[in-house]
Amino acid sequence: MTHAADHITPTAQDPNLWLENIDGSKQLDWVRQQNAQTVKGYADSAEFKQLDARLLEVLDSNERIPMVSKIGDHYYNLWRDKDHPKGVWRRTTLDEYRKDKPAWETVIDLDALAAAEKENWVWHGADCFKPDYQRCLVSLSRGGADADVVREFDLTDKQFVKGGFELPEAKSRVSWMDNDHLYVATDFGPGSMTKSSYPRIVKAWQRGTPLSSATTVYDAKDDDMSVSAGRDNTPGFVRDFVVRQIAFYESETYLRGKDGKLTKIDVPNDANTDVHREWLLIEPRNDWTVGGKTYKSGSLIAAKFDDYMAGKRELTVLFEPTDSTALDAYSWTRHHLILNVMDNVVNRLEVLTPGDGAWKREPLGGAPALSTIAAGGVDDDTSDDYFLTVTGFLQPTTLYYGSLGQGEAQAIKHSPSFFDASKYEVSQHFAVSKDGTRVPYFEIAPKNLKADGSNPTLQYGYGGFELSMQPAYSGSVGRAWLEKGGVYVIANIRGGGEYGPRWHKAALKANRPRAYEDFAAVSQDLIQRKITSPAHLGAMGGSNGGLLMGNMLTQYPQFYGAIVSQVALLDMQRYTHLSAGASWIAEYGDPDKPQEWAWIKTFSPYYNAKAGQKYPPVLFTTSTRDDRVGPVHARKMAAKLESLGYNTSFYENIEGGHGAAADNKQAAFMNALGYTYLWDHVK
Repeated sequence: MTHAADHITPTAQDPNLWLENIDGSKQLDWVRQQNAQTVKGYADSAEFKQLDARLLEVLDSNERIPMVSKIGDHYYNLWRDKDHPKGVWRRTTLDEYRKDKPAWETVIDLDALAAAEKENWVWHGADCFKPDYQRCLVSLSRGGADADVVREFDLTDKQFVKGGFELPEAKSRVSWMDNDHLYVATDFGPGSMTKSSYPRIVKAWQRGTPLSSATTVYDAKDDDMSVSAGRDNTPGFVRDFVVRQIAFYESETYLRGKDGKLTKIDVPNDANTDVHREWLLIEPRNDWTVGGKTYKSGSLIAAKFDDYMAGKRELTVLFEPTDSTALDAYSWTRHHLILNVMDNVVNRLEVLTPGDGAWKREPLGGAPALSTIAAGGVDDDTSDDYFLTVTGFLQPTTLYYGSLGQGEAQAIKHSPSFFDASKYEVSQHFAVSKDGTRVPYFEIAPKNLKADGSNPTLQYGYGGFELSMQPAYSGSVGRAWLEKGGVYVIANIRGGGEYGPRWHKAALKANRPRAYEDFAAVSQDLIQRKITSPAHLGAMGGSNGGLLMGNMLTQYPQFYGAIVSQVALLDMQRYTHLSAGASWIAEYGDPDKPQEWAWIKTFSPYYNAKAGQKYPPVLFTTSTRDDRVGPVHARKMAAKLESLGYNTSFYENIEGGHGAAADNKQAAFMNALGYTYLWDHVK
């Protein structure tokens, strides 16, 4: 976990610097005092406890779909419920999985392991060596932090391997080379981590030798973001790659020869690349001219990998965006490529089949109105089987299983309904932002809604890192907001990926305020349509969305009756020096450069908060164990606003990582707190 320096002392410029000592006893006493006040004000009533219990019921429901991934001959799932709050990693067969009540075999019981080792383990996944799938590298986090420990595990005897590979707690990047060798990027000691708090050096490590004897494969720069290496063990296509992550949207990928020599894949540094069997897929983030042709930003382009590395530039366009479409995702099966395309934030699927020159193209299905459909290959080494999910705001998720070329997929799992969806309807609207841009948003409202400006409305947004906010079922939103008569709104603002890279880049760095103007435009549209009014409009967002909330508070307070900011960035002057903040310079800019601070300060809520404003009540929630954004931002912002006399509440979960919760019970409490706070102020 990254800690601010203990020697920092308060200054006239920033009297709250003392709160940057994350684990200091004085600081944690302040946290506990704030928590107690917030619990007393919002989480002590019988109504809160009932909502908390109902949200936990959603998260713990045994009727939820156990989503699985195929490892070898089995299908694996991490399952948390009332009896297993930390979770069990378990497996079953496909025949069993198709049943309503599959028989599961426990592989790792996290609760039993945590109790035996007296550690608050949170599951961070397993990387299993293919093609024999016997040994796995299991990652476990203390309390949910990004940093984790890594241990070798045997899937046959279901035990950790005595004397096997093991790494101490760090933000490691580790992967298999073969049964006896790993690629390891971790904390090798002073100078081995980047300014972003990620590994700077990747090494090859042989079984039975100390980590200190591992040999260096690549040594990145101190101000790079991170480095990693991996081997693709696909039979017939075994290749080693090294990835130098220069910044969040810039990287270099190298093919590593058997002699250790690195050959760069010659694509723009801001393009995403993916190598699969004989194919190289390229997604340029900017228009790219190569071989006498220009390929649009947001396209998906294919080439034969070996030919491309040999200098040929015979490229095939698999997807090209339009004004309304963007590539959401893609997934390989053994012989096909499934594309997931968004058109005005609603999905459709296409199946592409490689061929010489043109690829064959056929539809796989479109989403029902205003919902989300997604498909992914089950095992791209051996079959054309795929899983497909369909979900919507009022439509519980359904899971389908099919095989390309073998007829329609069959529904095999259905999520339960957690609220009566028949009372509500979903609609899509477009607000016009300050610069004339049309900004889509989804509205979920009662069918008998009266447009009289009195409806309690919750507007949610994110607007960053090219992440899209798509329709999805949430039993928690249904129970905590819709059932109480509220309207729920998702704003698809710039900074996200709803229209591909162009939508994201429109709100990068100096253009960041576009995202906030978009969110405000949606709020204005809701008010003008008389769906709600400022006294009844609440806003919520987390992480980058928590920064969004900080700016709605300080720049557009007139639109909101209350705001909830979760695990947020807020002090944009010091963010690069807090936790993993330096890794996001490509998103926001570098405040240590005066010419960039000149525009960063326009969207730094901590800097811009001042006395004498009509700020609505605001709740900040965070987690002590969040080593990505960190709790410092929320602490300092709450302290500053409190000192200025504003109605401010704060709650810091002592564990939970960037998700602010280490288990379902904590997640239910944190969600109930946010919804209760808003409801108390905007009803």
